Amino acid sequence: MSAAEHTRATIHAVGRGARRHGALVGHGAGHSAWQIAGIAATVAAGVAVTSGGVYAALTADAYNATGQAVTSGTLKLTMTQNGVGFTSPIADLAPGDTVYRYVTLQNGGSLAGQGLTLSVTDSTATLLTTDTSKALQVAIAECPVAWVPGTGVCTGGSTSVLSATSVPSLTAASPTSIAASAFAPTAVRYYRVATSLPTTIVETTLNGAPLTGSIQGLAANLTYRFSMTQRAGTTTGA
Repeated sequence: MSAAEHTRATIHAVGRGARRHGALVGHGAGHSAWQIAGIAATVAAGVAVTSGGVYAALTADAYNATGQAVTSGTLKLTMTQNGVGFTSPIADLAPGDTVYRYVTLQNGGSLAGQGLTLSVTDSTATLLTTDTSKALQVAIAECPVAWVPGTGVCTGGSTSVLSATSVPSLTAASPTSIAASAFAPTAVRYYRVATSLPTTIVETTLNGAPLTGSIQGLAANLTYRFSMTQRAGTTTGA
């Protein structure tokens, strides 16, 4: 018997019982009709729930029993002195003088770098680092092997990577390119940094006192910042 047939049979049976009961109790039959309607609605609702059923569902999962190992790379740039470096002060610099300092850069990370740049800042800005015609100038040469300490000799042949550039041009906001090539992990680069004053500076001291705007008697505290970015992103396993 279907759910609908079962519902009609139940309502019919309840109705017959209610009519017999009404015949016995007289005018109480009218009240029993409301009871019949309630019972019928309840039965119908129960049948509807039953006919709807509880839906069964199958699911399936798959996963790797051994976790996939993933590590993130590192990008590290370190600078050390090679003999006489930036910790050695430069004193009494005159126009036309050139003083060399030697530093070694190394990529100590696991990722290759690229786009090596340089910026120079002065913690106590004076005309030495702000005047575009009189300021200090910086030039850099690279050697394929370490420069010989004390003599500054490059046994492998040096290459200029930065011609004489005024410090005001080497701003942190717009760093100057030193090397565009890749800087591989563990790779080392050897640099000689030349500091000088322009040979074009001409000044006259009057009665022992320098004129306004003189480059004489000034001091600078320079910070050389070499920077690089990570190599370009790659896609593997395609």
